[in-house]
Amino acid sequence: MRTENPISVPWRRRSVVALFALLFSVMIGQGVNLQVLDKKFLQEQGDARYLRDVAVPAHRGMITDREGEPLAVSTPVSSIWINPKDFQASAGQLQSLAVLLEMTPAKIRELVRERADREFVYLQRQVAPQLAHDVMALNIGGVALQREYHRYYPAGEVTAHIIGFTDIDDSGQEGLELAYEKWLQAQPGKERVVRNRLGQTVERVARLAPAHDGQNLTLSIDRRLQYLTYRELKAAVQRNHAPSGSAVVLDVRTGEVLALVNQPSYNPNNRNQYQSTAYRNRVVTDLFEPGSTVKPFIVAAAMGTGNFRPETAINTAPGLMRVGSATIHDVRDYGLIDVRTILQKSSNIGATKIALSLDPKYLWTTMSDFGFGHAVGSGFPGESLGIFKNYRQWGEIERATMAYGYGLSTSALHLAQAYAALLGDGALRPVSFVKLTPEQIAAMPTQQVVDKKIVMQMRDMLMGVVSDEGTASQAEVKGYTVAGKTGTVRKASPGGYLEDNYIALFAGAIPASDPRLVMVITINDPRGEKYYGGAVAAPVFARVMSGAMRLLNITPDRASEDQTKVAMVGGQQ
Repeated sequence: MRTENPISVPWRRRSVVALFALLFSVMIGQGVNLQVLDKKFLQEQGDARYLRDVAVPAHRGMITDREGEPLAVSTPVSSIWINPKDFQASAGQLQSLAVLLEMTPAKIRELVRERADREFVYLQRQVAPQLAHDVMALNIGGVALQREYHRYYPAGEVTAHIIGFTDIDDSGQEGLELAYEKWLQAQPGKERVVRNRLGQTVERVARLAPAHDGQNLTLSIDRRLQYLTYRELKAAVQRNHAPSGSAVVLDVRTGEVLALVNQPSYNPNNRNQYQSTAYRNRVVTDLFEPGSTVKPFIVAAAMGTGNFRPETAINTAPGLMRVGSATIHDVRDYGLIDVRTILQKSSNIGATKIALSLDPKYLWTTMSDFGFGHAVGSGFPGESLGIFKNYRQWGEIERATMAYGYGLSTSALHLAQAYAALLGDGALRPVSFVKLTPEQIAAMPTQQVVDKKIVMQMRDMLMGVVSDEGTASQAEVKGYTVAGKTGTVRKASPGGYLEDNYIALFAGAIPASDPRLVMVITINDPRGEKYYGGAVAAPVFARVMSGAMRLLNITPDRASEDQTKVAMVGGQQ
């Protein structure tokens, strides 16, 4: 039997104890190193795996009409994103993800491979709630959801040219969305969160910066009038086989835009169908020669000299006249007629003789005071200045053709502003797309451009245009007096004026006794049986304003024929 050496037992015991002591010392040392000496490294490694600084989304300000009805709102949606470093998916999961996102597995693998150095890559933005739910149900590592906001336009194409639209990042791109970007824009916040391997937030650690929602914007637009104007303009464009048309309604007393529409329009909720030709706001950007709608301003300027009155007679016989090398025509020979009849029958010769009798500088100054050649100042993106040459560049022919609306250019918005001054109280007011407070209205800068006595005379004369004897009988509104003027303009081309291409115009105010609304309608190149402004554009005014008077509860200022007959019978009795 072998006997163990008693001396070796203590030695081995001491060796084992020493070994454990050494290992324990190493562990203690490493712990001290990580927790004290190299604490930053440990924190960085832990944070890299679990802590994230993420954006806290904030929603863009809402846009409403003057009564608070929403025209643009931001709704919360989810976007699907991936962290390529944490992406872990089985073949089955990858296939299911690809089907849901309408991608191929190869495309997803390529995305992960090409962006392997990143921690955040979008797979699909602003998806439907059900799709977001189905993707997360796959439980794929590295795939997560990010809350964002999607801009929605309840009125769709009806208000598209006013509101405009935002891009996928909710930044304004067109219209008032662009003009008021700083006002509407949201400021995202930032917070530190703990996320698990699936990218899901499991704990919010700290709020690093607060989120600030954008400010709401209340427009001057009346949604009811906007729908009404849109419906009638669209019907008129279709009825007259025209490629485009525009209409704008202003509040005469404040300069606020109550309705503005164009055809063709577009749906801002469908980004896939955006076309630059469709979303141009023609009322603001497109210039045209105003034709006979400028004649009332010539007459107002003439009356301002004190040498002309509504009953002043002018000889227009024999229905044509020569100015330089040009021949000016009327529809027929009106002979000796007064200023009132010149407007009522839209005599080119009568307007020309009036213009040629005025001092060029005076005429230019008066027209400039009405805003011709100047910006409206609405702040709308792309607003056109208009074209109106200085009087020093005028020859006799320029003065003559300007009298019936050729040789100068304006926009529908500016023409409405000018008519609001001419038929309102004689003051030119800034145009506003934003609802004004009573204090803002009271402090509004205005410029008196025509005497109020002349305003009353212009209202009376232009009421004659909207009568059975005038060119705008189809603009009449039952129960209300209307003052307005038609225009039928030949379209210009590089080679001169076209023979069979026209712009049909009407500008008018209602009720004429104390105007509340002014409206301008342009129908571009009507191709139906008629093309005159009185037959094409004037009926749009009548249809829109018949509804507008009821919607705004404006009291009729003209007795109906039945009421007139009853009054006459009562007097005889």
